Amino acid sequence: MAIPDFLEDTVKDYSKQATAAYSTPINTDTFTGRQFVAGQDPMQTQAANLATQGVGSYSPYLSAAQTAQTSGAGALGNAATAIGGLGAFQNAAGASTGANAYQPFMSPYQTDVINATMTEYDKSRGQGQQDIRDAAVNSGNFGGGREGAMMGQYNADSLVNRGALQNQMLQQGFTQAQGAANQNFGNQQNLFAMQNQQNLSNQGLAGAYGNQMNQQFGMSDFNRQGMGQDINALGSLGAINQSYDQALLSADQKQAQTGAYEPYGRLNQYGNSLTGLSGGMASQQFQDQPQADPYGTALGTAMGLGGLYAKMFK
Repeated sequence: MAIPDFLEDTVKDYSKQATAAYSTPINTDTFTGRQFVAGQDPMQTQAANLATQGVGSYSPYLSAAQTAQTSGAGALGNAATAIGGLGAFQNAAGASTGANAYQPFMSPYQTDVINATMTEYDKSRGQGQQDIRDAAVNSGNFGGGREGAMMGQYNADSLVNRGALQNQMLQQGFTQAQGAANQNFGNQQNLFAMQNQQNLSNQGLAGAYGNQMNQQFGMSDFNRQGMGQDINALGSLGAINQSYDQALLSADQKQAQTGAYEPYGRLNQYGNSLTGLSGGMASQQFQDQPQADPYGTALGTAMGLGGLYAKMFK
């Protein structure tokens, strides 16, 4: 197609501009590269550090719970031992009751004491008999009825007094033995009560250790959940800040890219105008490449990471 005479100079000018524009390489460094990628926000860094620190953070609480569990098991073992010892005290207390409970507490020397006392008593009564005989001789009644009556009365009194003395010593020994048996029964009852109290104390201690163990587990869960919430909050806020920075960088990138391709768009439009004036068909208009919303894309990705941080510590 021939170029009209009135457009020759204009076409030549267009050709020079197009040659100059298309012969010069586009410096893509002005709108590409890492400088257009937003860095991690300080809150995101803090969230990542918390997440790293949170790994294994339950260990101290688990160790404390295990220690409480071991102590609780020991307390239960002591309680079982105390329960086993209760039977011995019950048996000992039972042996201190009944009609014959006093016998184990009778003094082994009581018979010897009674025999010696009675022997001395008999000797003293023999001397009294001799005194009656001597008095009868002195009064001239030796062998008489008066002497016999006095001797009979004396011997009868001696037998009564001897029996009373022996009974008194036997009763005294029985009373002492019975008192010792009663005291032993009371002692065994007190020991039983003390042992039972120890058993109850050990059971209570075991329960306290169990509560402590559960508290340690609860503190571990609370610690991890609270840390997860902090990480989630920091990660989400940091993601919002990062997405905003990314949107600004993407806008700068778009501006630089538009400026780099502006001469080509202008020349394209210029050329289409010339083509139309010369009676030809205009070519397709030059268009920049469309880009997705950088803020929305960055924000969606960042919020997803924030939720991932939170799930790690649930």
